[in-house]
Amino acid sequence: MSSSVAEKLAKKSTKRTSSKQVRLKLVYIDFWSAVKLSFLAAIAVAVVIVVFFFLVYTVLNSTGVFTKVGSLFTDIAGPGNNLLQYINLTQVMAFAGIVALLNLIVITLMGALIAGLYNLSVKVTGGLLVGFTNN
Repeated sequence: MSSSVAEKLAKKSTKRTSSKQVRLKLVYIDFWSAVKLSFLAAIAVAVVIVVFFFLVYTVLNSTGVFTKVGSLFTDIAGPGNNLLQYINLTQVMAFAGIVALLNLIVITLMGALIAGLYNLSVKVTGGLLVGFTNN
């Protein structure tokens, strides 16, 4: 059975090492710090989502995929139905904004929930053992 790095650091070594090794337990995550950090990460993800939607729309529009799909939809649904009236840059960016906003809320709440659950689980498990060295 292999032992983890933290368990190796926990054992006292007989030889003298030039680097100092420290074992610490993470027993608390500050709730508001976790919320702020998850909010900042969610903002970064939201920007990526909006840029991704814009780039995908631009590529699909410039290659003519929307016109071919629109003509196929018109052939299937009838001449009165036009799919291209629903797929334009304004609609796509509005959808991207809604997805980014929902993702912002979900990621922030998940960060808060994970911090709270970790703080509750520390009472049972005793915390996370982390080993540090100054190499």
